[in-house]
Amino acid sequence: MRRTTAAAGSAVFFVLTPGTVAGLVPWWLTGRYTDDPYPLPLRWAGVLLLAAGGAVLLHAFARFVVEGLGTPAPLAPTERLVVGGLYRYVRNPMYLAVLAAIAGQALLLGRPVLWAYGAGVAVAVVAFVHWYEEPALARRYGAQYEAYRRAVRAWLPHMTKRF
Repeated sequence: MRRTTAAAGSAVFFVLTPGTVAGLVPWWLTGRYTDDPYPLPLRWAGVLLLAAGGAVLLHAFARFVVEGLGTPAPLAPTERLVVGGLYRYVRNPMYLAVLAAIAGQALLLGRPVLWAYGAGVAVAVVAFVHWYEEPALARRYGAQYEAYRRAVRAWLPHMTKRF
């Protein structure tokens, strides 16, 4: 896949998937209005989590284009396994970034419904990774993925490069 095609496909997938899960649905659930706001330090922590989640998402999507020559979408997968950048420290930075963005909004807006929504998203993501994504990656990339899987944790980042 050409980089321009990968970039365009990744941009569409970015808007449709994390844009919906971490942006549109929380907006529908809250209307962007605060309930009883948390104390200011917690709201600032929410801003930081939201910003960090967005930055990690952009980085991870860029890795799929530049390193993998593909998209995160299962319909247009990468030609190469993506193991660089943040993927050296944790196998699922994109999912963690989406969850951070949801948690950030929960703190910023003081809306408990977002904590419940985030928990539901976490359960769905872990199930998707376990039952679909990991087996699909093992079939597609074989021994390379198995070595990566053994070296890098799925959900808890290592603070040092592992792969």
